[in-house]
Formats: sequence, structure tokens, C-alpha cells
Amino acid sequence: MSTPVITHLVMGFLGTGKTTLLRHLLANKPEHERWAILVNEFGEVGIDGALLTEQGAMIKEVPGGCLCCVSGLPFQIGLNALLHKAKPDRLFIEPSGLGHPSQILKTLTNEHYQDVLQLGATFCVVDPRQWAQARYPAHETYQDQLALADVLVLNKADLSSPELVANLQAAISKGLFANQAAQACVTVSQGQLDVNWLQAPHNTERKAASPAAHANNSARPLIAKSEPRLSRAQPWRRYSNLGQDHYSVGWRFLADMCFDLSKVEAFCRSLKVARLKAVLPMADGWWAFNMVEEQLSIYRLAPQTEGRFELIDLEPLPAQLLQKQLLATRAE
Repeated sequence: MSTPVITHLVMGFLGTGKTTLLRHLLANKPEHERWAILVNEFGEVGIDGALLTEQGAMIKEVPGGCLCCVSGLPFQIGLNALLHKAKPDRLFIEPSGLGHPSQILKTLTNEHYQDVLQLGATFCVVDPRQWAQARYPAHETYQDQLALADVLVLNKADLSSPELVANLQAAISKGLFANQAAQACVTVSQGQLDVNWLQAPHNTERKAASPAAHANNSARPLIAKSEPRLSRAQPWRRYSNLGQDHYSVGWRFLADMCFDLSKVEAFCRSLKVARLKAVLPMADGWWAFNMVEEQLSIYRLAPQTEGRFELIDLEPLPAQLLQKQLLATRAE
């Protein structure tokens, strides 16, 4: 590539609205630009890629944990493949909501990519309601996502009280992190960030507050095993993951396993979990489900190659019971 690809990191803790923000940006993409997105998810069942497929950009998923907790090889393999195939003008990297971004930035600026990539503004999507809960600002990964952002996007202003938004704005205006350059701040609802914010400058001097936050996490395989094929004999498979004090359980389903919309909605609303995402086939087409803080959104989606359902929580999840309940939502 003769011209470096402008690359943006879009960070944010679980449920802040990173994917919604990317969907909005993609919907307002300049027609003359080619965009690509590399998505990393904590769970073993990648869903964000499916939620972005109909938005006119090439997507590459690296599911199953945080990119920074491996040697970097799966990340680089995915990145290289995406760059080669998509040949984008602009690249977005969406790390897991539990992902520490320091190592990712280090990889993007190493000698292998110095003539290939040009770092643009880094973004951190923040929910003012989370900021008001002590356990979030105290979390090392949460701190570092904020510390390494050039632009802090205060999302979900429509769901937050004016007081919560004002408190977060005041904290940012005073400088969240000592000895670091000031950060830009923008308040939005439903991820509706103006595409012009992509022109904001990137500050290469930003430093993570806890760069070794994930140092004790167990290593993952250098090259992930290919996912087993679903079949009539095995129309679904279950997966689980543990890390950063969170648990996940997820399922993949054969595309012709049809679900009942009202039953799935009722099942989702019955759950008390930190995060829920799903893309499932119904009699009238494909639907997406997205829940955080017990707020569930449901909308139609373009046809997918398979159904997926994933839960993330701070407590161990009763996988067998959940599986029984989920399978009971299939259409008769």
C-alpha cells in the first residue's frame, strides 16, 4: 500500500455502545472511502461482526478473549488478512469491552506497520451511568481505555440524568489523568457521533495507567482452532470463556433452526446479566437482540450464515439451564 491506512481504535467497556456507534458512522461513511473493521470480542461466539455486516464495510472477527492477552499473532493475522482483502482507506479496530488497548496500540505502531498504518484519533465510548458506579472507574481496564483515548464519547445521554452527564463532563474538564494532554469530549445519544470527529488528531504521548493490567492472564493459543461445522446431526454448539472477572457462555446455531420472536424476547427479558447479544433466524427473517443494564433492543437484520447467542456476566452462568431455556424458544 502506497498510502498508509488511517486507523482508529474504538474502545469502551461492556455495554457502552461501541457497535452502535460504529453502525452510525458506517451509515454516514463518505461514498468515496473504503472502510474495514476488525472486531475482537470477549466471548467465544462473535456477534458484533454480524451486527455490522449490512453497513457497507468489510468485517473481520477475532473472538474469544482480549487481543492483548495473546502473543499478538492472532491479531496480526486477522489484521493482515483484512488489509490485504479490503484494501481500505480507513480502518476501525473495536477491542473487547474487557480489552486493554495498550498492547494493541504498541502493535499498530511497530516497525511492521509504520509504513502501512497511520493512527488516527482513538475513541473511548463511556456510559455516564457506569461512571457513577464505583466498580467501573476502579477497574484497571476501564481506567486505561479512558486514559488512551483522544476523544471521550459520552454516549446514552438520553438514558442518563443531566446530573450524571454533568458530573462526568466536570471530571473530564478537570483532567482525568495527571500529566497527560487534555482530551476532547462529545456527548451523544444512541451512538450518533458526527463523522467529522474522525478528523480529530491523535496524541502519541498518551500512556496507560496500568499497562500490565492483563499480565497475569492465562495465555491463549497462538493460532485459534477453526470452528467446527454445524450440521443436521449437530445443529448447535455451546462455548464458554472466563477472564477479567467476567464469565461468558454462548451458542452457535444452524441457520435453518427457526426461533419464535416472542419467546426469545421473553427469555431475554427474564435474564439478569451484564451483557446479552444475539442474532437469530425467525419465520419472518433475521433479528438482532442487544441488552445491557436490562435495557433490551430488538431490530431486524440482514440474513446471516448462522444464529448466535451470547451472555456475559460477573457471576458464573448456569450454562445447562440456560441452554434448556434457550432451546425452548425455538419455533414449533
